[in-house]
Amino acid sequence: MALSDYVDEFEPSVLVLIAVVMIVVPEPATTTLGAGLLLYGLAWMAYEWNRP
Repeated sequence: MALSDYVDEFEPSVLVLIAVVMIVVPEPATTTLGAGLLLYGLAWMAYEWNRP
Protein backbone atom coordinates (compact mmCIF):
# COMPACT_ATOMS: atom_id res chain seq x y z
CA MET A 1 0.00 0.00 0.00
CA ALA A 2 2.57 2.53 -1.11
CA LEU A 3 1.68 6.02 -2.23
CA SER A 4 2.67 5.12 -5.77
CA ASP A 5 -0.27 2.68 -5.86
CA TYR A 6 -2.68 5.63 -5.85
CA VAL A 7 -1.21 7.73 -8.68
CA ASP A 8 -3.93 6.57 -11.08
CA GLU A 9 -6.64 7.95 -8.76
CA PHE A 10 -4.86 11.29 -8.26
CA GLU A 11 -5.08 12.58 -11.83
CA PRO A 12 -8.86 12.23 -12.34
CA SER A 13 -9.47 13.59 -8.84
CA VAL A 14 -7.56 16.76 -9.67
CA LEU A 15 -9.54 17.08 -12.90
CA VAL A 16 -12.83 16.79 -10.99
CA LEU A 17 -11.70 19.43 -8.48
CA ILE A 18 -10.76 21.84 -11.27
CA ALA A 19 -14.14 21.19 -12.90
CA VAL A 20 -15.99 21.98 -9.68
CA VAL A 21 -14.09 25.27 -9.34
CA MET A 22 -14.96 26.12 -12.95
CA ILE A 23 -18.65 25.41 -12.30
CA VAL A 24 -18.64 27.75 -9.29
CA VAL A 25 -17.23 30.64 -11.37
CA PRO A 26 -20.31 32.56 -12.56
CA GLU A 27 -19.45 32.68 -16.26
CA PRO A 28 -21.49 30.61 -18.74
CA ALA A 29 -18.47 29.45 -20.74
CA THR A 30 -16.53 28.21 -17.70
CA THR A 31 -19.64 26.57 -16.28
CA THR A 32 -20.22 24.66 -19.51
CA LEU A 33 -16.56 23.65 -19.81
CA GLY A 34 -16.52 22.70 -16.12
CA ALA A 35 -19.56 20.46 -16.57
CA GLY A 36 -17.86 18.72 -19.48
CA LEU A 37 -14.65 18.27 -17.52
CA LEU A 38 -16.63 16.96 -14.56
CA LEU A 39 -18.29 14.30 -16.69
CA TYR A 40 -14.96 13.38 -18.29
CA GLY A 41 -13.24 13.19 -14.88
CA LEU A 42 -15.98 11.01 -13.41
CA ALA A 43 -15.83 8.68 -16.41
CA TRP A 44 -12.05 8.50 -16.03
CA MET A 45 -12.41 7.69 -12.33
CA ALA A 46 -14.92 4.93 -13.14
CA TYR A 47 -12.50 3.53 -15.72
CA GLU A 48 -9.63 3.47 -13.22
CA TRP A 49 -11.75 1.95 -10.43
CA ASN A 50 -10.18 -1.31 -9.15
CA ARG A 51 -7.98 -1.53 -12.20
CA PRO A 52 -4.73 -3.42 -11.56
